[in-house]
Amino acid sequence: MNRDRYPQLEVDPGKLKENLTALRERCQDSFVGIIGVVKGVNAWEPVVRVYDEMGFPYLASSRVDQLRKMRDYGVKTPLMLIRVPMRSELGDVVSIADASLQSDLGTLRAVDAEAARQGRTHGVLLMIDLGDLREGFWSAEELIDAAVEVENDLTHLRLLGVGVNLSCYGSIRPDKRNMQGLASLAFDVERAIGRPIDLVSGGASTSTYMVLNGTMPGRINNLRLGEIGLVGRANYGCDPDFTHRDVFTLRAEVVECRDKPSFPVGQLTVDAFGHEGHYVDRGIRRRALLAVGKVDYGDWADLKPRMAGVEILGASSDHTIVDVEAVKDQIKVGDVLEFDVNYGSLVNLTNTPGVFLVSK
Repeated sequence: MNRDRYPQLEVDPGKLKENLTALRERCQDSFVGIIGVVKGVNAWEPVVRVYDEMGFPYLASSRVDQLRKMRDYGVKTPLMLIRVPMRSELGDVVSIADASLQSDLGTLRAVDAEAARQGRTHGVLLMIDLGDLREGFWSAEELIDAAVEVENDLTHLRLLGVGVNLSCYGSIRPDKRNMQGLASLAFDVERAIGRPIDLVSGGASTSTYMVLNGTMPGRINNLRLGEIGLVGRANYGCDPDFTHRDVFTLRAEVVECRDKPSFPVGQLTVDAFGHEGHYVDRGIRRRALLAVGKVDYGDWADLKPRMAGVEILGASSDHTIVDVEAVKDQIKVGDVLEFDVNYGSLVNLTNTPGVFLVSK
């Protein structure tokens, strides 16, 4: 165990399960199912175990190697790849994943050929781009034509339904207009193939607020949720009062603590990442240096100190600098400070070998 090794990220599986249970109950009230997404924690096993216990129809990640981890854990829940697959990885996609997101007809044909070679049937969720400009067919006609070909000609594929991604690249907010557009496309696909589709997937955690406030169109019956279950909130004001924000705890060790000027001494230039620094001269203050940095978590602004009076000033690759003037009698070298993390820092921390991962 790495209980006394730092920097350390701890997960509380009990709080995670409570978050997922509460979200599932509220989604079920609106007849919306959940695909459990674990890419935000690099398919970390104690987190995956909680998701696997929930009975979701699929567990999902954007990376084939993470799906492979879940197979190695013995996960029984079907697995979905939620990044449109590369042609170079189709052998693994078909052998490991039960389903995938798709937005290219040539790739669909190649997946069908690979599934035929392996003697398997592979589920596909066809993506439409409704303005966020990431993956998805841009033309509704092209989407419908692809659906018809999958349904009638690609005999080793199973058309699960249609989906959309919003906010991840283009910052487009999920709203009634684009969700109604997705619902209308789902109807058009069903009319073209002559049967109902199983999934009309209205996006990820940023779409959850529409379910919670009752504005999600009734035809949308699925969301792909990761962030909101893991950290208890999502962007666009989706900050429910029934979720835990402290499922994960970052702990970092103090390696230096002393009084120093608050404004750098000498001619200012750029930092190690080529950025200009901005500093406020507050005189001599107590500063603590932590053995964790941007390499580990990405952006220091994504961290929130749990100890009142601790203020993050900035970070370099391997260090974080905090002002502890207000609590200077409580902090010394060797102490460990705790932080809440958001989704962005969580993604980095669970993909960094130098961070020790522990489960409560």
